[in-house]
Amino acid sequence: MKIILAQPRGFCAGVVRAVNTVERALQQFGTPVYVLHEIVHNQHVVDDLRTKGARFVENLKEVPPNAVTIFSAHGVSKEVENEARDRGLQVLDATCPLVTKVHNHGRQYAVRGYQVILVGEPDHPEVIGTLGQIPARVVVVQTKAQVATLGFTRNMPLAYITQTTLCVDDTRAVVEALKRRYPRIIGPDTRDICYAVQNRQTAVRELSQHVDVVLVIGSPQSANSVTLRDIAAQAGKPSYLIADGSAVRSEWFDDKSTIGITAGASTPEVMVDDVLNALKRIAPLEIENLPGREEHVHFRLPDGLIARQ
Repeated sequence: MKIILAQPRGFCAGVVRAVNTVERALQQFGTPVYVLHEIVHNQHVVDDLRTKGARFVENLKEVPPNAVTIFSAHGVSKEVENEARDRGLQVLDATCPLVTKVHNHGRQYAVRGYQVILVGEPDHPEVIGTLGQIPARVVVVQTKAQVATLGFTRNMPLAYITQTTLCVDDTRAVVEALKRRYPRIIGPDTRDICYAVQNRQTAVRELSQHVDVVLVIGSPQSANSVTLRDIAAQAGKPSYLIADGSAVRSEWFDDKSTIGITAGASTPEVMVDDVLNALKRIAPLEIENLPGREEHVHFRLPDGLIARQ
Protein backbone atom coordinates (compact mmCIF):
# COMPACT_ATOMS: atom_id res chain seq x y z
CA MET A 1 0.00 0.00 0.00
CA LYS A 2 1.40 3.38 -1.01
CA ILE A 3 0.80 6.25 1.42
CA ILE A 4 1.12 9.89 0.40
CA LEU A 5 1.14 12.41 3.25
CA ALA A 6 -0.16 15.93 2.59
CA GLN A 7 2.07 18.89 3.36
CA PRO A 8 1.22 20.86 5.41
CA ARG A 9 -1.04 18.93 7.75
CA GLY A 10 -1.88 18.87 11.45
CA PHE A 11 -1.19 21.49 14.10
CA CYS A 12 -1.20 25.15 13.08
CA ALA A 13 0.52 27.95 14.97
CA GLY A 14 -2.68 28.95 16.78
CA VAL A 15 -3.25 25.42 18.06
CA VAL A 16 0.41 25.07 19.09
CA ARG A 17 0.06 28.33 21.05
CA ALA A 18 -3.16 27.19 22.74
CA VAL A 19 -1.85 23.77 23.75
CA ASN A 20 1.45 25.24 24.93
CA THR A 21 -0.49 27.79 26.98
CA VAL A 22 -2.19 25.03 28.96
CA GLU A 23 0.99 23.00 29.38
CA ARG A 24 3.05 26.02 30.44
CA ALA A 25 0.32 27.15 32.86
CA LEU A 26 0.34 23.73 34.51
CA GLN A 27 4.12 23.94 34.91
CA GLN A 28 4.03 27.52 36.22
CA PHE A 29 0.96 27.43 38.48
CA GLY A 30 0.50 23.74 39.22
CA THR A 31 -2.74 21.80 39.06
CA PRO A 32 -5.48 22.38 38.44
CA VAL A 33 -5.86 25.05 35.79
CA TYR A 34 -9.30 25.59 34.30
CA VAL A 35 -10.00 25.78 30.57
CA LEU A 36 -13.24 27.28 29.31
CA HIS A 37 -14.52 24.89 26.60
CA GLU A 38 -12.26 22.50 24.69
CA ILE A 39 -8.94 24.25 24.14
CA VAL A 40 -9.08 23.00 20.52
CA HIS A 41 -11.47 20.63 18.76
CA ASN A 42 -9.58 17.37 19.24
CA GLN A 43 -10.55 14.84 21.88
CA HIS A 44 -7.09 13.27 22.07
CA VAL A 45 -5.52 16.67 22.81
CA VAL A 46 -8.17 17.45 25.43
CA ASP A 47 -7.82 14.04 27.11
CA ASP A 48 -4.02 14.37 27.22
CA LEU A 49 -4.23 17.78 28.87
CA ARG A 50 -6.86 16.50 31.29
CA THR A 51 -4.51 13.74 32.48
CA LYS A 52 -1.87 16.43 33.12
CA GLY A 53 -4.20 18.38 35.40
CA ALA A 54 -6.32 20.64 33.20
CA ARG A 55 -10.01 20.85 34.03
CA PHE A 56 -12.36 21.69 31.19
CA VAL A 57 -15.55 23.58 32.02
CA GLU A 58 -18.44 24.94 29.99
CA ASN A 59 -19.28 27.83 32.31
CA LEU A 60 -17.16 30.17 34.42
CA LYS A 61 -19.45 29.43 37.37
CA GLU A 62 -17.66 26.06 37.57
CA VAL A 63 -14.33 27.83 38.22
CA PRO A 64 -13.31 28.60 41.83
CA PRO A 65 -12.56 32.25 42.71
CA ASN A 66 -9.04 33.44 41.79
CA ALA A 67 -8.27 30.27 39.83
CA VAL A 68 -6.08 30.21 36.73
CA THR A 69 -8.48 30.20 33.79
CA ILE A 70 -7.66 29.75 30.10
CA PHE A 71 -9.86 30.86 27.22
CA SER A 72 -9.81 28.46 24.27
CA ALA A 73 -8.34 29.15 20.83
CA HIS A 74 -11.81 29.89 19.47
CA GLY A 75 -12.22 33.07 21.53
CA VAL A 76 -14.95 34.27 23.91
CA SER A 77 -17.38 37.15 24.19
CA LYS A 78 -16.85 40.43 26.05
CA GLU A 79 -19.47 39.23 28.52
CA VAL A 80 -17.31 36.23 29.40
CA GLU A 81 -14.20 38.43 29.69
CA ASN A 82 -16.05 40.80 32.04
CA GLU A 83 -17.41 37.95 34.16
CA ALA A 84 -13.89 36.53 34.56
CA ARG A 85 -12.57 39.93 35.59
CA ASP A 86 -15.41 40.54 38.07
CA ARG A 87 -14.77 37.16 39.70
CA GLY A 88 -11.04 37.86 40.02
CA LEU A 89 -10.01 34.93 37.83
CA GLN A 90 -6.42 34.82 36.65
CA VAL A 91 -7.03 34.71 32.90
CA LEU A 92 -4.68 33.45 30.20
CA ASP A 93 -6.23 34.20 26.82
CA ALA A 94 -5.31 31.50 24.28
CA THR A 95 -7.57 32.96 21.56
CA CYS A 96 -5.84 32.49 18.22
CA PRO A 97 -4.38 35.84 17.10
CA LEU A 98 -6.06 35.40 13.72
CA VAL A 99 -9.44 35.13 15.46
CA THR A 100 -8.60 38.25 17.45
CA LYS A 101 -7.88 39.98 14.12
CA VAL A 102 -11.46 39.21 13.03
CA HIS A 103 -12.77 40.63 16.33
CA ASN A 104 -10.82 43.83 15.72
CA HIS A 105 -12.12 44.18 12.16
CA GLY A 106 -15.70 43.69 13.34
CA ARG A 107 -15.42 46.25 16.12
CA GLN A 108 -13.84 48.80 13.81
CA TYR A 109 -16.63 48.41 11.25
CA ALA A 110 -19.32 48.68 13.93
CA VAL A 111 -17.79 51.83 15.47
CA ARG A 112 -17.70 53.42 12.00
CA GLY A 113 -21.44 52.84 11.63
CA TYR A 114 -21.47 49.80 9.35
CA GLN A 115 -23.96 46.99 9.69
CA VAL A 116 -21.70 43.96 10.13
CA ILE A 117 -22.39 40.65 8.37
CA LEU A 118 -20.46 37.63 9.65
CA VAL A 119 -19.93 34.78 7.19
CA GLY A 120 -19.79 31.67 9.33
CA GLU A 121 -21.47 28.74 11.06
CA PRO A 122 -23.97 30.14 13.61
CA ASP A 123 -23.32 27.52 16.29
CA HIS A 124 -19.52 27.41 16.01
CA PRO A 125 -17.72 28.61 19.18
CA GLU A 126 -15.62 31.05 17.15
CA VAL A 127 -18.74 32.69 15.71
CA ILE A 128 -20.43 32.86 19.12
CA GLY A 129 -17.33 34.51 20.59
CA THR A 130 -17.05 36.94 17.68
CA LEU A 131 -20.69 38.00 18.00
CA GLY A 132 -20.01 38.81 21.63
CA GLN A 133 -16.97 40.91 20.78
CA ILE A 134 -18.77 43.39 18.50
CA PRO A 135 -20.79 46.17 20.22
CA ALA A 136 -23.61 46.13 17.68
CA ARG A 137 -26.09 43.78 16.03
CA VAL A 138 -24.35 41.33 13.68
CA VAL A 139 -26.11 39.20 11.07
CA VAL A 140 -24.69 35.71 10.43
CA VAL A 141 -24.93 34.14 6.96
CA GLN A 142 -23.53 30.77 5.95
CA THR A 143 -24.71 30.26 2.35
CA LYS A 144 -25.38 32.14 -0.87
CA ALA A 145 -29.08 31.32 -0.44
CA GLN A 146 -29.11 33.15 2.89
CA VAL A 147 -27.57 36.21 1.25
CA ALA A 148 -30.61 36.37 -1.03
CA THR A 149 -32.90 36.67 2.02
CA LEU A 150 -31.16 39.70 3.54
CA GLY A 151 -33.40 42.74 3.76
CA PHE A 152 -30.83 45.54 3.74
CA THR A 153 -31.12 48.34 1.20
CA ARG A 154 -28.43 48.63 -1.45
CA ASN A 155 -27.22 51.97 -0.09
CA MET A 156 -26.99 50.89 3.55
CA PRO A 157 -23.41 50.93 4.88
CA LEU A 158 -22.50 47.24 5.14
CA ALA A 159 -19.30 45.40 6.04
CA TYR A 160 -18.51 41.70 6.25
CA ILE A 161 -16.09 39.59 8.28
CA THR A 162 -15.52 35.83 8.11
CA GLN A 163 -15.00 32.88 10.40
CA THR A 164 -11.35 31.82 10.08
CA THR A 165 -11.85 28.09 9.63
CA LEU A 166 -14.27 27.96 6.68
CA CYS A 167 -13.75 26.47 3.25
CA VAL A 168 -12.02 29.19 1.24
CA ASP A 169 -14.00 28.50 -1.95
CA ASP A 170 -17.36 28.43 -0.16
CA THR A 171 -16.56 31.64 1.71
CA ARG A 172 -15.43 33.36 -1.49
CA ALA A 173 -18.74 32.37 -3.12
CA VAL A 174 -20.75 33.88 -0.24
CA VAL A 175 -18.66 37.06 -0.29
CA GLU A 176 -19.13 37.36 -4.05
CA ALA A 177 -22.89 36.97 -3.57
CA LEU A 178 -22.80 39.76 -0.99
CA LYS A 179 -20.88 42.00 -3.37
CA ARG A 180 -23.30 41.34 -6.22
CA ARG A 181 -26.30 42.22 -4.07
CA TYR A 182 -24.60 45.06 -2.20
CA PRO A 183 -21.90 46.55 -4.48
CA ARG A 184 -20.82 49.07 -1.83
CA ILE A 185 -20.17 46.48 0.89
CA ILE A 186 -16.66 46.50 2.33
CA GLY A 187 -14.61 43.82 4.08
CA PRO A 188 -11.28 42.01 4.21
CA ASP A 189 -10.04 39.86 1.37
CA THR A 190 -10.80 36.14 1.70
CA ARG A 191 -7.03 35.77 2.11
CA ASP A 192 -7.73 36.84 5.69
CA ILE A 193 -9.16 33.38 6.29
CA CYS A 194 -6.59 31.55 8.41
CA TYR A 195 -3.39 30.89 6.43
CA ALA A 196 -3.21 27.36 7.89
CA VAL A 197 -6.75 26.54 6.78
CA GLN A 198 -5.99 27.75 3.26
CA ASN A 199 -2.72 25.82 3.11
CA ARG A 200 -4.33 22.57 4.24
CA GLN A 201 -7.18 22.97 1.79
CA THR A 202 -4.77 23.61 -1.07
CA ALA A 203 -2.72 20.57 -0.02
CA VAL A 204 -5.70 18.20 0.10
CA ARG A 205 -6.83 19.34 -3.36
CA GLU A 206 -3.40 18.48 -4.71
CA LEU A 207 -3.29 15.23 -2.72
CA SER A 208 -6.61 14.14 -4.21
CA GLN A 209 -5.07 14.20 -7.70
CA HIS A 210 -2.54 11.52 -6.77
CA VAL A 211 -4.44 8.97 -4.65
CA ASP A 212 -7.35 6.53 -4.77
CA VAL A 213 -8.80 7.34 -1.34
CA VAL A 214 -8.26 10.10 1.25
CA LEU A 215 -8.15 9.79 5.03
CA VAL A 216 -8.62 13.02 6.98
CA ILE A 217 -7.55 12.70 10.61
CA GLY A 218 -9.48 15.01 12.88
CA SER A 219 -12.58 15.53 14.98
CA PRO A 220 -16.09 15.78 13.53
CA GLN A 221 -16.42 18.91 15.71
CA SER A 222 -13.46 20.48 13.88
CA ALA A 223 -14.82 22.70 11.08
CA ASN A 224 -11.54 22.71 9.18
CA SER A 225 -11.23 18.90 9.36
CA VAL A 226 -14.76 18.41 8.04
CA THR A 227 -13.96 20.82 5.19
CA LEU A 228 -10.86 18.81 4.23
CA ARG A 229 -12.97 15.67 3.98
CA ASP A 230 -15.56 17.51 1.88
CA ILE A 231 -12.92 18.90 -0.50
CA ALA A 232 -11.53 15.42 -1.14
CA ALA A 233 -15.04 14.11 -1.76
CA GLN A 234 -15.75 16.95 -4.19
CA ALA A 235 -12.61 15.91 -6.05
CA GLY A 236 -14.30 12.56 -6.66
CA LYS A 237 -12.29 10.50 -4.18
CA PRO A 238 -13.70 8.32 -1.40
CA SER A 239 -12.83 10.25 1.76
CA TYR A 240 -13.17 9.40 5.43
CA LEU A 241 -12.90 11.61 8.53
CA ILE A 242 -11.39 9.57 11.35
CA ALA A 243 -10.17 10.46 14.84
CA ASP A 244 -7.42 7.83 15.05
CA GLY A 245 -6.27 4.44 13.86
CA SER A 246 -9.09 2.58 15.61
CA ALA A 247 -11.53 3.93 13.01
CA VAL A 248 -9.62 2.51 10.01
CA ARG A 249 -11.53 -0.16 8.05
CA SER A 250 -9.70 -2.51 5.69
CA GLU A 251 -12.63 -2.66 3.26
CA TRP A 252 -12.06 1.01 2.38
CA PHE A 253 -8.94 -0.04 0.50
CA ASP A 254 -10.21 -2.95 -1.60
CA ASP A 255 -8.76 -2.45 -5.11
CA LYS A 256 -7.18 0.82 -3.96
CA SER A 257 -3.41 0.92 -3.77
CA THR A 258 -2.62 4.59 -3.09
CA ILE A 259 -3.89 6.24 0.08
CA GLY A 260 -3.70 9.97 0.82
CA ILE A 261 -3.53 11.18 4.41
CA THR A 262 -3.98 14.65 5.82
CA ALA A 263 -4.91 16.04 9.24
CA GLY A 264 -6.90 19.00 10.49
CA ALA A 265 -5.26 22.00 12.12
CA SER A 266 -6.07 20.72 15.62
CA THR A 267 -4.78 17.18 15.05
CA PRO A 268 -1.41 16.21 16.59
CA GLU A 269 1.10 14.31 14.47
CA VAL A 270 0.94 11.39 16.92
CA MET A 271 -2.55 10.67 15.54
CA VAL A 272 -1.11 10.46 12.02
CA ASP A 273 1.38 7.92 13.36
CA ASP A 274 -1.48 6.01 14.98
CA VAL A 275 -3.32 5.77 11.65
CA LEU A 276 -0.14 4.66 9.87
CA ASN A 277 0.33 1.90 12.45
CA ALA A 278 -3.24 0.74 11.82
CA LEU A 279 -2.61 0.66 8.07
CA LYS A 280 0.58 -1.35 8.60
CA ARG A 281 -1.57 -4.11 10.08
CA ILE A 282 -3.44 -4.27 6.77
CA ALA A 283 -0.51 -4.21 4.34
CA PRO A 284 3.15 -3.20 4.10
CA LEU A 285 3.48 0.54 3.54
CA GLU A 286 5.51 2.68 1.20
CA ILE A 287 5.32 6.25 2.56
CA GLU A 288 6.14 9.51 0.84
CA ASN A 289 5.46 13.18 1.52
CA LEU A 290 3.73 15.30 -1.11
CA PRO A 291 5.70 18.53 -1.58
CA GLY A 292 3.81 21.54 -0.29
CA ARG A 293 3.99 24.90 1.42
CA GLU A 294 6.21 25.05 4.50
CA GLU A 295 4.88 27.03 7.47
CA HIS A 296 7.11 29.09 9.74
CA VAL A 297 4.51 31.04 11.73
CA HIS A 298 4.94 31.32 15.50
CA PHE A 299 2.67 33.17 17.94
CA ARG A 300 3.82 34.58 21.26
CA LEU A 301 2.28 33.00 24.36
CA PRO A 302 -0.32 35.01 26.31
CA ASP A 303 0.66 37.61 28.89
CA GLY A 304 0.99 36.10 32.36
CA LEU A 305 3.20 33.19 31.40
CA ILE A 306 6.88 33.32 32.22
CA ALA A 307 9.10 32.78 29.20
CA ARG A 308 11.03 29.52 29.40
CA GLN A 309 14.68 30.17 30.22
